[in-house]
Amino acid sequence: MIRRLFYLSLGAFLAFWVMRRLQALRPDHVARRTADGAAGMLRQVRDFTSDALGEAAERETQLRARFGLDNAEDNN
Repeated sequence: MIRRLFYLSLGAFLAFWVMRRLQALRPDHVARRTADGAAGMLRQVRDFTSDALGEAAERETQLRARFGLDNAEDNN
């Protein structure tokens, strides 16, 4: 009796798990996950780009100050 109950519950669990996996493969779920992934990647690229441009501007300011190029633009 216990063995039958065990296999019955195992079968119900597997059926539930398979149904969830199959629902995850529906086109609207796949499209939503793809769009979320693309939006996340775009956000990361924007963050990286803004960080890189900020660092480049800071380094340019340091180099201009070091070589005395800050006043060259004012004289033109």
